[in-house]
Amino acid sequence: MNIFKKLYCRTYQGVFRLLLPILPYREPKLLKNYDELIDLLNDRNKHNVLLVTDKGIRNLGLTRTLENKISSANIGAFVYDDTSANPTTQNVEDALRIFHENECDCIVAFGGGSPMDCAKAVGARAVKPNKTLNQMKGILKVGKKIPLLIAIPTTAGTGSETTLASVITDSETRHKYAINDFPLIPQYALLDAKLTVGLPPKFTSTTGMDALTHAVEAYIGRSTTKQTRKCALEATKLIFENLETAYNDGSNLKARENMLHAAYLAGIAFTKSYVGYVHAIAHSLGGKYNIAHGLANAVILPYVLKRYGKTIYKKLWQMGVYTGLFDKFTSKELGAKLFIEKIEQMNANMNIGTNIPEIQEKDISALAKTAEKEANPLYPVPKLFTAKELEEIYYEVKNGNN
Repeated sequence: MNIFKKLYCRTYQGVFRLLLPILPYREPKLLKNYDELIDLLNDRNKHNVLLVTDKGIRNLGLTRTLENKISSANIGAFVYDDTSANPTTQNVEDALRIFHENECDCIVAFGGGSPMDCAKAVGARAVKPNKTLNQMKGILKVGKKIPLLIAIPTTAGTGSETTLASVITDSETRHKYAINDFPLIPQYALLDAKLTVGLPPKFTSTTGMDALTHAVEAYIGRSTTKQTRKCALEATKLIFENLETAYNDGSNLKARENMLHAAYLAGIAFTKSYVGYVHAIAHSLGGKYNIAHGLANAVILPYVLKRYGKTIYKKLWQMGVYTGLFDKFTSKELGAKLFIEKIEQMNANMNIGTNIPEIQEKDISALAKTAEKEANPLYPVPKLFTAKELEEIYYEVKNGNN
């Protein structure tokens, strides 16, 4: 990367780092159960709720209890359950139509990151009816308080219940982009491990590795705070200790609870400290090939960490020591390599592959440019990459050259 662009990126990131203490970040207030949620709706004098979820979750009957409780409280419950794995602009417009037709005054996002991203975007469109989602992409383009938003995660991974981001795919161009603004942080979140018990092993593994990616990218970046470092370390420790247990024994409620807490902590960490090239690459693959985000992150993470090289040895060593992976007498380089090996071993133990064969060679140049544009200058990565350097990572991820 030429010196002028590098200077621009680091200056841009430096300004955001200086602003961290005064930016209006907040954490959602936690609800214990559905009864508290109903009390909240009544206290806020809400009359009609838009419940945003997806077909898989609703067909499993996971939303039935909540729907019944809302209706029993004489509050309207209107459901949008067509959210796709990578929510689209069309998904948002369809859900928004239900919101308006039924005069909804509250949104409940029920599911993984996709329903939450869709619900956040519906809120943004509801308060900015003259702006398209494309016009709100990037940073601080919403600027208005959205309707009451309550997040109920059914996966322990995305951390979307804590974040200011909504990642949307354009239905026509398949371009995937993020809308980032503080009003999109859900005002409340309900963490119920019982809702994650029925999650199939393959989703348990990939969403869990998504949370790990959030924690690691937040920690190794250049815009950390004492709080985000603490959250990232604790999230990583919980994931190392509980993810494979949850994968092998989905009914283990303690492991499920710990994973939900880990995802929440990782969400807090990356909301303030951002992510890096792993996410930029994963977003491009999700938009182009509809690759599940957690799966993409899981496969890509070791490749990018190796590319960062010695710039992250110390931080990966710190994470390894904190999680008990090795002791403080291990060298920084060896510790960093052992940390990456731990990630690779977890992937292998949970049958996550080492490559993404869907990547087409003819697309790599454009994909790399998309990822580079997303990451630079926003993401405070430990080492800056050009689009050409990112192309090399795409080839490695395609072929499995780990």
